[in-house]
Amino acid sequence: MAGIVIVDYGMANLRSVQKAFERVGAAAVITGDPGAVAAADKVVLPGVGAFRDAIARLRESGLAEPIVSHIDAERPFLGICLGLQLLFTRSHEDGAHDGLNVLPGEVVRFPKVPGLKVPHMGWNQLRFRGACPLFRGLPPESAVYFVHSYYAAPAEPALTSATADYPEPFAAAVWRDNLFATQFHPEKSQDVGLTMLKNFARL
Repeated sequence: MAGIVIVDYGMANLRSVQKAFERVGAAAVITGDPGAVAAADKVVLPGVGAFRDAIARLRESGLAEPIVSHIDAERPFLGICLGLQLLFTRSHEDGAHDGLNVLPGEVVRFPKVPGLKVPHMGWNQLRFRGACPLFRGLPPESAVYFVHSYYAAPAEPALTSATADYPEPFAAAVWRDNLFATQFHPEKSQDVGLTMLKNFARL
C-alpha cells in the first residue's frame, strides 16, 4: 500500500487526522495492518491516552517493527501527540516504560507550579528552530492546539525543531531527517496545522 498511511492501534481519533489530510488534497488510508505500514510511502502515528497502553498495543499488534523500519529507511514519518512520545527511549507516565527508542530522551510530566494547570490544554505559540520542512511558509510564533500532561525531553537538543512555553520552554516538535513529530495536534490547529500536513504530504 503506497501513499500516506495512518496507523490504527486503537488509541486516537484517526478520522480527524484523515479528514485534515483530505482538506489539503492528500489521500490518507487508516490501517492496523503491519504489512500495509511496511509498504507505505509515508507513515503517520497519532495517539491520545496512556503511554503504557499505547506501546503495548503497538508491540502486540506487530506494528512497532514496521514503524521503526520505515523510520530507519528515512521515509517520511509524522508522529502526533502520543505518537511523538512513543518515539523516545522511555516514559515516566505511571511508572517507567520503554518506548520505541528511535530518539534518545525521556518523557516526563510537567512540574507542579502554583497556578499552572496540568494537562496543558489549549492554544500556545511556537518558536521555530532551524529550517524544518514541516513549518515551511508559517509565520513566526504560529499558534497550535495542545492537550497533554507529559512532554519529551530529547537527549540531543538539536532534535527540537520548535518549542513552546508552559511556563518553561519544552520540545513542542522534533525533527531528524525524514522524521517529524509534534506534541500538539496539527489536525486541530486550523490553517497552521493544515499547512504542516500539506508540507508533509508534499515531501
